[in-house]
Amino acid sequence: MTGWSCLVTGAGGFLGQRIVHLLVQEEGLQEIRALDKFFTQDTKEEFSKLNTKTKVTIVEGDILDTQSLRRACQGISVVIHTAAVIDVSGVLPAQIIMEVNLKGTQLLLEACVQASVSIFIYTSSIEVAGPNSYKEIIQAAHEDDHHESTWSAPYPCSKRLAEKAVLKANGCPLRNGGTLYTCALRPTFIYGERSPFLFFMMDMALKNNGILKGVGKFSTVNPVYVGNVAWAHIMASRGLRDINKAPYIQGQFYYVSDDTPHQSYDNLNYNLSKEWGLCLDSGPSIPLSLMYWLAFLLEMVSFLLRPIYNFQPPFTRHLLTLSNSVFTVSYKKAQRHLGYEPLFSWEEAKRKTGEWVGSLVQQHKGTLQTKTQ
Repeated sequence: MTGWSCLVTGAGGFLGQRIVHLLVQEEGLQEIRALDKFFTQDTKEEFSKLNTKTKVTIVEGDILDTQSLRRACQGISVVIHTAAVIDVSGVLPAQIIMEVNLKGTQLLLEACVQASVSIFIYTSSIEVAGPNSYKEIIQAAHEDDHHESTWSAPYPCSKRLAEKAVLKANGCPLRNGGTLYTCALRPTFIYGERSPFLFFMMDMALKNNGILKGVGKFSTVNPVYVGNVAWAHIMASRGLRDINKAPYIQGQFYYVSDDTPHQSYDNLNYNLSKEWGLCLDSGPSIPLSLMYWLAFLLEMVSFLLRPIYNFQPPFTRHLLTLSNSVFTVSYKKAQRHLGYEPLFSWEEAKRKTGEWVGSLVQQHKGTLQTKTQ
């Protein structure tokens, strides 16, 4: 497909920005439309300074605004849909999560049909597959294993339903008589420089004498570097535009991981920050089974108080399961169908992320010095 164009939703976010940075290098790409509800001034300047012949158009618009979506899709060949509300702690109202993640995806699919966009790539989540129990051990899961989350929590539920809507839309007729082809990518936990979650963890540790808070001591997972997730999206767009590869990809979902060593979430945080003096909490930990039942009691209290008071439990059974399970996946199907190979090695990903963590440490030290002067 020569002279093609691409719309990236959530382009101002952690993953969306990286996709835009890789997309500008794609052959024949005439325009990238970067859609998000809000762009920081730094992001706008970054996009304006990209060394590329490809036109990068910033579009500030709401994923729930039908007219805004239809305008954004006009003349577009490929949509990469990363926009989502990510909330595993249950802080945000369920209605907001469901509206943005599910209804927003449905509205975007409808806009693609009306604007005759032929390719739709959806950023799903490992959470649509699980884990469902911290007692269950799942390693090197494949797409054919048919793992599916049983949680009713808003985030996994919204992503699961949105992914199903995207894959069901594959083969849908377009307004101009063409056909919509779709696929979905399920990345594992995404880390890397500028990660909002990593920023939160490092910020807490720096305010706590360099001690990292334990979040997933009992887990074994295969985290994935943000640059490799972005690269998987590029390979998916190439594959769906390739007349020979496309039939194998259409209507399919793919796990996306890389060669980051399998480890716990706690060890990942430590490995990315230990050279800057941060360390794991060596204090005793409460048994996971006891924490699970405590979470159940807190959820019951929250439910009973709901008519008169909005009590938010500090942790839930879903969050404990998510952060303390043995759950790893294989990216072999993405290798076979998409030709996906990690663009960044573990060593390079660790170095890049570590340098960013180092900048946070230096900023923190600078702030402390200013306060003591």
